[in-house]
Amino acid sequence: MTLTLLRAKLHRIHVTEACLDYMGSLTVDQDLMDAAGLYEHEKILCADVENGNRFETYVIAGRRGSGVCCLNGAAAHMGKVGDHLIVMSFGQFTPEEARAHQPRIVFIDEAFNRATTR
Repeated sequence: MTLTLLRAKLHRIHVTEACLDYMGSLTVDQDLMDAAGLYEHEKILCADVENGNRFETYVIAGRRGSGVCCLNGAAAHMGKVGDHLIVMSFGQFTPEEARAHQPRIVFIDEAFNRATTR
């Protein structure tokens, strides 16, 4: 048996762009992806704090230090610039692994979309 647990989370990243004419995905600053341990093309679940929309897509790397968080393609219909997202990735763990697992949670600075410490 395996259990599905939260593996990584970007908490309250704000949307900086929305690009409808794109094949799809969420573009995120590579520095934030690294901080959370997200891999390019990894499946993610996004929750929009302002409107309650939840959607699955995949993450692609944006320019380092840019603070970018861009809704691309169909995902651009799920939120708007200025909205806050919770971006989550999940993993499969054995019960033994689950007991020791701690997700990697990155809190986001409101002003610049940078990782902060809490």
